[in-house]
Amino acid sequence: MLKVLSILLFGLACESTGVILLKKGMIHIGDMNGYTVAEIFRVFKAGATSPQILLGVFFEAAFFGCLLLLMNKSDISFLWPLTALSFVFATFAAMIFLGESVSWIRWVGVAFIMLGAAFISYSEHAKAKPAPPAAVQNPVTEK
Repeated sequence: MLKVLSILLFGLACESTGVILLKKGMIHIGDMNGYTVAEIFRVFKAGATSPQILLGVFFEAAFFGCLLLLMNKSDISFLWPLTALSFVFATFAAMIFLGESVSWIRWVGVAFIMLGAAFISYSEHAKAKPAPPAAVQNPVTEK
C-alpha cells in the first residue's frame, strides 16, 4: 500500500508540475486573437516550440505512466478518485508559482476533495482481505 501511495504522490506532483508549466507556457504565448485557422495554427506552432509547454507535456506523460503502473496494481474504484488530489496539489502550486489568489469557497472545495480522498483511502484499509487458499491434500501421498 505504501508503494502505491508513493507512486501516486509522485505522479500527482508530476501532474501538477505539468499543469503549471503548461499555464506558464500559454501565458508566454499570449492570448488568442479569435478562433481562426491561422490563429489556432499560430498558437499550436508556438506551443510545439515552447520549452515550458514541452516540459509540461513531459510531466503530464510521467503522470500518465505512473497512472498506468498503478492501474496494474490497484482497483480503479480506489485509484481514480484519489487522482482528484491533483486539484489540491494544483491549487497550492497555482498560489505559489503563479501568484493566484484562492477564494475561501475554493478552499472549501479543496477540503472536500481531501475529505473524499481520506474516505477512499480508509475504505481500502477496511476492505476485507481474501482468505489464503486452503492447502490441497493429495490422496495418493496421504495413505
